[in-house]
Amino acid sequence: MARKRPTTAAEYIKAAPPEGQAHLRKLHAILKSVAPKAKAVIKWGNPFFVEPRFVYAYSAHKAHLSLAPTAAAMKPFAKELKAHETTKHFLKLRYDRPLPVALIRKIAKRRMQDLRQQTGDGFW
Repeated sequence: MARKRPTTAAEYIKAAPPEGQAHLRKLHAILKSVAPKAKAVIKWGNPFFVEPRFVYAYSAHKAHLSLAPTAAAMKPFAKELKAHETTKHFLKLRYDRPLPVALIRKIAKRRMQDLRQQTGDGFW
């Protein structure tokens, strides 16, 4: 029997690898605290925060989670991000290491600042 796809962030976290669920719950809470008006939705199989534009997203993997703010939101923290695995658009956070809460909060706040300056009505 096929598994039911998660339709909420809570269902997504519950379906994630057990070793990552605590990190995912904590990450979700941090992101929600920075963007309290944003709605948590599932898009393309992953949790997104939207208001109604894309704010940020995250995804669970076997041994890590990925946070996807935007490249612009991550850029000011390049020096701090050197201690973590990143791509242009993602911050990879391993389950076997503590979450860098202060860094995540700073990136999320920067994303909200950038979002407030955006014009137009596009999703991204």
